[in-house]
Amino acid sequence: MENNNLEDYYKQKNIEDNSFEENIKELEDIVNRLESGDIPLDDAIKEFNKAMTLVKSCDEKLKEAKDSISKIVKENGEIIDFNLEENSE
Repeated sequence: MENNNLEDYYKQKNIEDNSFEENIKELEDIVNRLESGDIPLDDAIKEFNKAMTLVKSCDEKLKEAKDSISKIVKENGEIIDFNLEENSE
């Protein structure tokens, strides 16, 4: 693995290991840096790529959370699907 690829691997691993909240905070920080306009183009591209990785990780964590709460155990122990949209009214 090239040095740059190794660095990318460890960054990705760190993002995956962070909590949803930590990744959201990092994403907010990146957005603030990009919105400031005081960042060189090459750095802005790197920040954008990291932000997209953070978004993907957050999306995966949200899907996992939705899947875990979309099942309810009845009193008899049977697992049934629970549609969040139907019961959100």
